Amino acid sequence: MAIFRSRYRYKNFGLLLLRIGIGIMFILHGWPKLAGGPERWEAIGQNMELVGIDFAPVFWGFMAGFAEAVGGALLMLGLLFRPACLLLLFTMIIATIRHVVAGDGFGGYSHALEAAILFFSLFFIGPGKYSLDRKIFPEKREKGIYRQTR
Repeated sequence: MAIFRSRYRYKNFGLLLLRIGIGIMFILHGWPKLAGGPERWEAIGQNMELVGIDFAPVFWGFMAGFAEAVGGALLMLGLLFRPACLLLLFTMIIATIRHVVAGDGFGGYSHALEAAILFFSLFFIGPGKYSLDRKIFPEKREKGIYRQTR
């Protein structure tokens, strides 16, 4: 098959599919948190106490929903990609800690830990060729001349 001999010519397309799939999933996870309102935000935000932050639980709960819903959308678009990855990474670290402390076992915390690893990796990989970041913020060559992405 040609795709197996392509020397990874389709890596940007694969990265686009990954961004869209994971983005949709995180929008679906985050939207109910955002729509839950201040009571839900407070309940979620109280998890910050696990890392010694015991103020503004409503804000932190809102930020968790925001990171998942809006971060998922930004991930899909490849827009503000690295800040979105950092927001999602932080949210997944807190979710992992919450499940570990609750004694949920590997099955309880593995999803959040896997997502944290994914977002940490994507932070370094970047959004790929098919992204708004690439269109809006083109990379500079060493001589300071903007180049078109391939």
